Amino acid sequence: MNRTPTLDDLVLAGIALAAGLVLAFLSRTVLRWLAKHAKRTRWSGDDVIVDALRSVVPWAAIAGGIAAGAALLPMTRTVRHHVSQSLQVWLILVVTLSAARVIAGLVQSVTQSRSGVAGSATIFVNITRVLVLAIGFLVVLQTLGISIAPLLTALGVGGLAVALALQDTLANLFAGIHILASKTVQPGDYIRLSSGEEGYVVDINWRQTTVRQLSNNLVVIPNGQLAKTNMTNFTRPEQELTVLVQAGVSYDSDLEHVERVTAEVVDEVMTEITGAVPEHEAAIRFHTFGDSRIGFTIILGVGEFSDQFRIKHEFIKRLHRRYREEGIRIPAPTRTVALQQGSVLIPHQRTADDMTAPSEQ
Repeated sequence: MNRTPTLDDLVLAGIALAAGLVLAFLSRTVLRWLAKHAKRTRWSGDDVIVDALRSVVPWAAIAGGIAAGAALLPMTRTVRHHVSQSLQVWLILVVTLSAARVIAGLVQSVTQSRSGVAGSATIFVNITRVLVLAIGFLVVLQTLGISIAPLLTALGVGGLAVALALQDTLANLFAGIHILASKTVQPGDYIRLSSGEEGYVVDINWRQTTVRQLSNNLVVIPNGQLAKTNMTNFTRPEQELTVLVQAGVSYDSDLEHVERVTAEVVDEVMTEITGAVPEHEAAIRFHTFGDSRIGFTIILGVGEFSDQFRIKHEFIKRLHRRYREEGIRIPAPTRTVALQQGSVLIPHQRTADDMTAPSEQ
C-alpha cells in the first residue's frame, strides 16, 4: 500500500531538489568561465560547444534533482511512471535543441573557415538543424509509447505529394547543395553571370543565392538559375588575378627606355599600394603599330577583384607623371581632312582636340 509522505520524506526530497539546483548553478558558473577562455582560442567550434553545454548541463542537473526527489517520495506506480516519462521527454527536448545548436554551429564554423570571408552557407546549417530536430521528435514519440512506423509511412506518402507540388523549390534546394558540394561557388567568391549580374556571394540558402554588388546592393538569384547560367568565378582557383592596362607612345620614342620606365612604375605600385601583389614581375608587351602611336599592354597583379580599381587608378597617375618627367610623349589621335575652297582641295591635319571645332565650308 502507498503511504502518506512524512516530513522526513519531504525534507529528503527537498534536499535532493536543492542539490540539483546548486549543481545547476555551479555548472553554469564553471561553463561561463570556460566560455571566456573559449573566446580566446582561434577555433570558433569550442565557443559553440560550451554555449550548448551551458543550456544542457544546468537543466540536466535540475532534472536529476527532481528525479532523485521523486524517488524519495512514496508514489503509486502510475504516478512514478508519468514523472519518469515527463523527465525523460524534458531531457530529450533539451538535448535535442542543444545538439541542433551545436551541430548547426559547427557546420557554420566549417563553412565560414573554408569560404575565407564572413559569409555563411545557411543551406547546410538549416538542413542539419531540421534533421536533428526531426530525430529528436521521433525519439520523444517513441519515449511516449507512440509507434512511429505509421507516421513514417504517412510521411513517405505525404513527402511524395509535397515533392510533386514543390518541384521548383526542391530543384533550387538540390541545385544549392550541388553548387556547394562541387565547390564551384562558395560564400565570399566574386562572380559574374552571363546575364550581367556580378558581385560577392554573401549566402547560399535552401532556395536562393544572395550576391552583394560593389555598390552594396543585393541581387537575389534562384539556385536553379545559378546552376544553369554561364558564370565566371574571379576567386577560384586562385584569388589573385591579373588586370590589363592599355597604353601607347609616339613613334619617335625609345621603346627600350619606355619599357624600363614602365617596369619601374609597375614595381613601385606593386610594392607600395595595398591590395597589389609585391612578388608580381612587371610585364610590358608591345603589340600594335597604330595610326599615331605604338600600342602596348601592361599586366598588373592584384590580390582580389575589387583591388584592381584602386591599383589601376594609382598606376595610371604615376605612369603619366613619370612619362612627363622622362620626356616620353603620349600622342593624341590625329586625322587628315580635306577642306574644299572653290575647286582646290587643301589637306589639313587635325588632332582629336580640334574635332570639337566646326569644319570650314
